Amino acid sequence: MEKLNNIHPGEILSEEFLIPLGISAYKLAKDTAIPQTRVSEIIKGRRRITADTALRFSKYFGTTPKFWLGLQDDFDLEEEQHLISQDLKNIKTLEHQAA
Repeated sequence: MEKLNNIHPGEILSEEFLIPLGISAYKLAKDTAIPQTRVSEIIKGRRRITADTALRFSKYFGTTPKFWLGLQDDFDLEEEQHLISQDLKNIKTLEHQAA
């Protein structure tokens, strides 16, 4: 089975919110008092969604802050798991260690 690419929250912001609603990155930045460069960097996948951004997006889109932070956490965990996969394979679970 082919592994799907890890999707950055910025892609979800763009594809599931901005494009369908006809909202530009500039309008989102202006309406949420977030610097336009921050919004653009999030959309490009170069910047994380912080608690501040999650609170502003949740208010604007009628979602929850946990929705946005959850997207970011899921992305970060998958990225890190890929980076340290060999180290993780070498860690024995506590129940399999000799007492």
